[in-house]
Amino acid sequence: MRVRSLPLPERFVDHFADRGIRELYPPQVAAVEAGVCDGANVVAAVPTASGKTFIAQSALLTADGPGLYVCPLRALAREKYEAFAALPGVDVAISTGDFEATGEELAGHDVVVATSEKVDSAIRNGAEWVDDLACVVVDEVHLLGAERRGPTLEVTLATLRRRNPSIQIVALSATVDNPEEIADWLDATLVESEWRPVDLRTGVCVDGEVAFDDDTTRHVEAGDSDAESGADGRDAAEDGPDATDLAAALVVDAVAEGGQCLAFVRSRTEAAALAERLAGEGLADRMGIGSAATTVADDVADIDETVTGRDLADCLRAGVAFHHAGLRAGHRAAVEAAFRDRAVACICATPTLAAGVNVPARRVVVRDQKRYTGSSMEWLPTLEVHQMCGRAGRPGLDPYGEAILVGEASTREELVDRYVEGDPEAVESKLADPASLRTHVLSAVASGFAETEAEILDVLDGTFYARETGAGGLADAVAVAVDDLVDAGMVRRRGDVETYRLVATPVGETTSRQYVRPETGARIVAGLRTAAGMANATTLTVFEVICDTPDMQDTYLGNRERAEMYRFARSKAAQLTTGMSEPDDFEGWLESVKTARVLDEWIGGATVEELVEAYRLGPGDLDSRVERAEWLLSAAEALADTVGVSVPAVTRARSRI
Repeated sequence: MRVRSLPLPERFVDHFADRGIRELYPPQVAAVEAGVCDGANVVAAVPTASGKTFIAQSALLTADGPGLYVCPLRALAREKYEAFAALPGVDVAISTGDFEATGEELAGHDVVVATSEKVDSAIRNGAEWVDDLACVVVDEVHLLGAERRGPTLEVTLATLRRRNPSIQIVALSATVDNPEEIADWLDATLVESEWRPVDLRTGVCVDGEVAFDDDTTRHVEAGDSDAESGADGRDAAEDGPDATDLAAALVVDAVAEGGQCLAFVRSRTEAAALAERLAGEGLADRMGIGSAATTVADDVADIDETVTGRDLADCLRAGVAFHHAGLRAGHRAAVEAAFRDRAVACICATPTLAAGVNVPARRVVVRDQKRYTGSSMEWLPTLEVHQMCGRAGRPGLDPYGEAILVGEASTREELVDRYVEGDPEAVESKLADPASLRTHVLSAVASGFAETEAEILDVLDGTFYARETGAGGLADAVAVAVDDLVDAGMVRRRGDVETYRLVATPVGETTSRQYVRPETGARIVAGLRTAAGMANATTLTVFEVICDTPDMQDTYLGNRERAEMYRFARSKAAQLTTGMSEPDDFEGWLESVKTARVLDEWIGGATVEELVEAYRLGPGDLDSRVERAEWLLSAAEALADTVGVSVPAVTRARSRI
């Protein structure tokens, strides 16, 4: 099937032709035959690089009205925004923040690209533009199974469908075990395929020998590292190269044949360490990209003066990069763009890159298949590893893609069974999680969608969870959530015991409108009231309040700094709203104090470089904490007005953050 045969205006046909898109891939043909250009609901469960973006464009460009493209990540939203903005004559908007607004400025655009959290918050704040949507495309719909993001995504979709029953839903996903259940939930036609534009072979490497699933083999020569023990925990005295030796050898082998590589490891530290190891392998010279790599390195070095930035620039000059959430957004974007432009031979990354932007490579090396979960090392989900492997093979550039798992003789069979031959996990709703349910029950009441528990169940009836268990399966959990919200002062019952109605309290309304969790709203209110009664509440006081909430990301507290942070908290006890003997989770509270201290020094004039060095943060970690602090301080100001308390330090902190 040719693009020209689709019901698209000529300008779009020419646009795609200029980019070499004239013939549809088989999964795209199947989506068209399923009615994606005719307003039909479609779920496309197909591998990475099999044409999901074009399926989305086909739906949105043929819809009879405005469209919405929902992305799970900001970086991915930016990438999709740029793809739609390049279409001739299409008015595109992007929105990923400003949670306390309705986003009415988004009305009137042809396509809006947004995160599910932004859409959810806009609905809570009374947005009317969502009622005009004709088509909604949901990228990475398998994230319905994610702990925090999943419930928001399914409630948002259920709400959009309830408000506009004729809306077209197009859901895009990597291959999962139960796509038919997602399609059934959305009343959609399932398009399921394993077709890829570039053949992919997956194998396991043990002691330099790679055995692929197509019965081919490959040998790589791996030198011994200087480390006393390998990253996989084996003693260097054992025979054979360790996992890092093998990963490096597999990267060098691919680059020697003109291919780029992605190497996945379990942690930030190990991503940087592997990149530094590969920097000595002459990858830039092997690919002939020395001049381009130097240009990228100079650009990265100009972003900031942090040690992390300098280390990244040094690696880039050698044709290799590392990539993780601790990097600044500018660092990550520069690495991704350079890789797509073939100015970088290899990216050493944590698994977060696999769920992010489009960076295909000739070979993907998965060095680590386990991660520490807080108590033990656990196998990575099969779907997560498949997403990594799916990055192998660049259409139009590579004759094939290779994904190689680094293992040992003792783990070879497990790796084959679990990741090479195993199916990805089924997507399961996380809406019944008490914290998530409280958030969405409060939203239903505060937004006026429900005034009784029965009406709350009606609101949730369109969720994926209700499809799995029936709305009745949530009845007991909703009753508990309502009781919790009443106890927290977010909701009250009005009327007698038989005919009462649920109404949000002023605090509950503000909490929902500011898009913070009920637990966060309650903690901020309690903290503000304590601060208002203190003789000298400072900006540190305010930061401690907002940092000791579930909406502020934890900041790692190393063993060496724990004692120092304890001394700091004790010395500043008069400025903190929580006594040192009060927290049930003292370690977690001390982490909050650390984050508060960092933010307080930030508004006091400390530089990114100074804070990164002093507190063992990544520069990207600081950026994210500052961004969250801006949001939570805005919520604190609104909640202070709601409850009628005066804490001038809130305004001081917000004006300087």
